[in-house]
Amino acid sequence: MALQCRLSGATFQSLKLATIPISSSSSRFIFRTLPKTLNLALFSRHSAPKAPPFSVLIRTLSAPAVAAAPAAETSDIKVVKPQWNAAIDFKWIRDNKEAVAVNIKNRNSNANLELVLQLYDKMLNLQKEVERLRGERNNVANKMKGKLEPAERQKLIEEGKNLKEALTTLEEDLVKLRDELQIEAQCIPNLTHPDVPIGWEDSSKLRNMVGSPRKFDFPVKDHLQLGKELDLFDFDAAAEVSGSKFYYLKNEAVMLEMALVNWTLTEVMKRGFTPLTTPEIVRSSVVEKCGFQPRGENTQVYSIEDSDQCLIGTAEIPVGGIHMDSIVAESALPLKYLAFSHCFRTEAGAAGTATRGLYRVHQFSKVEMFILCRQEESDMYHEELIKIEEDLFSSLGLHFKILDMATGDLGAPAYRKFDVEAWMPGLERYGEISSASNCTDYQSRRLGIRYRPSESPSTTSKKGKTNVAATKFVHTLNATACAVPRMLVCLLENFQQEDGSVSIPHPLRPFMGGVEAIYPKSR
Repeated sequence: MALQCRLSGATFQSLKLATIPISSSSSRFIFRTLPKTLNLALFSRHSAPKAPPFSVLIRTLSAPAVAAAPAAETSDIKVVKPQWNAAIDFKWIRDNKEAVAVNIKNRNSNANLELVLQLYDKMLNLQKEVERLRGERNNVANKMKGKLEPAERQKLIEEGKNLKEALTTLEEDLVKLRDELQIEAQCIPNLTHPDVPIGWEDSSKLRNMVGSPRKFDFPVKDHLQLGKELDLFDFDAAAEVSGSKFYYLKNEAVMLEMALVNWTLTEVMKRGFTPLTTPEIVRSSVVEKCGFQPRGENTQVYSIEDSDQCLIGTAEIPVGGIHMDSIVAESALPLKYLAFSHCFRTEAGAAGTATRGLYRVHQFSKVEMFILCRQEESDMYHEELIKIEEDLFSSLGLHFKILDMATGDLGAPAYRKFDVEAWMPGLERYGEISSASNCTDYQSRRLGIRYRPSESPSTTSKKGKTNVAATKFVHTLNATACAVPRMLVCLLENFQQEDGSVSIPHPLRPFMGGVEAIYPKSR
């Protein structure tokens, strides 16, 4: 049972890990609570998740709140009502079921297409029956307006009563069927760009290689050793205060974080992006509406107990929600945002030397690019985003490669994703420092973001009313401009010197107050 911690009159809400759904082919949806949870209010990592109206509210960056699981040791089955509805084109899915099925397989999704199609057919048939009964009810009501014999009127009254009862039952069934259809259909991933390689991560295609690894004529240190010798961060104290995978930045590392953020903002704003700071606590429904589908079995989201809120894992989520449920003027497109935020991720399942130090942490600062555009322009802006990333990282003198990620590595919202992996000599490997994704209309159909084409000709009906052009869903794209901890890893390891110092790349020096290098502290 979750508790609250009260310090100096301030009450801290309990934070917990959301549980992960287990897929099932059943059309009913029930949940099983997993044992690994997190309660940050108690500065402990053990708390059982619960959120009304269901025993478990699923929130995850790698899986949506819409999949299903068989309950453990219980025969009590509940049908889950979705908290929101996506504008899914069910007819298109049915008409293109072969292509959708192949896409689901290629992306290793657990979406149940056959069940979606069955539910859709049932819904259509039930809608027809509901409409038929409504028609009969209206006929009975019209008949009762005229002069009738008492016996005939009583007969119509009974008929109307029976129709009303039957219609109420069918309408309730229709609502439940629509809910089930939404829950299942929301698991279907986005379509995939035809040039995306098919397979797992190792099938990803090299798009570009920039620079070459620096050659060292002295023993290379990793960022952990450099940070200790230069007194730049403290993991031990942070572990006592907050737990593992937290850290304190100190001295020049703080200045370097600020320099990276301010330099990134300055450079990307030149490309027409509007800077933002965002809320770092959002409603769970907004996380879900951003379309993060089931992939993997580890949650990445911290949720706040006894509320419908959670901490963001990326600024993509609150920025995506800015224009939620609105129609944007076509003349305002594209909308380009550049958001700075702190990000929080559980990093569940991460272990090993590849995750040591700053490479994989629970809390970090990040600058995120986000674009809303016309449907026909999203491929072009995807190229623009990856070009911005390439310009940023190459100007810092980093050696990196750009990958066109394979289908098995795409998150459900992504139509196509490019990853940037930089060389980290201390870790002796490439590590991901950025990505750029085109999500087409996958997120906007959930968030309800549309635009009305301004050039489409309007028509006039016989009654003299003007028929305006139909709205379209915008396309959304996101890309990381600067994830601070991994950039610190790159800079410390690539620009270390034989005397133990670290040189600051020239573009960052004006933002470091003129500091050109970080030197070991005098004892």
